[in-house]
Amino acid sequence: MVRRLAGFLFSAFALALAGCGSIVYRIEVQQGNFVDQEAVSQLKRGMTKDQVRFVLGTPLVNDIFHADRWDYVYTRRPARTTTIAEQRRLTLYFDKEGLLDRVEGDVVPAAAKSGGEPGPTATR
Repeated sequence: MVRRLAGFLFSAFALALAGCGSIVYRIEVQQGNFVDQEAVSQLKRGMTKDQVRFVLGTPLVNDIFHADRWDYVYTRRPARTTTIAEQRRLTLYFDKEGLLDRVEGDVVPAAAKSGGEPGPTATR
């Protein structure tokens, strides 16, 4: 009788343990500042740091050794995967007076793409 009960408990424990391993819940993970094309299109050469912060928000990376450089980084990892689905990087450079000089990264200002009013220098 005791052997039968022990065998039953062991089987129930093994089944419960196997069931727990197959149900893993993963959430979508978004990290950083999401910067879209519309927001970057509002950037103009000569904007102050406060004006840029109003348009794009506070930068994710604030390097104390490079006060004239702001980095906006964004990654998105969908649920149930371990690979990054979307990654964006935008770097803004300011001149000695603290005015926007140029923009580098995945998203470029509309003025630089259309050849219209000169915006910040955009490079990829």
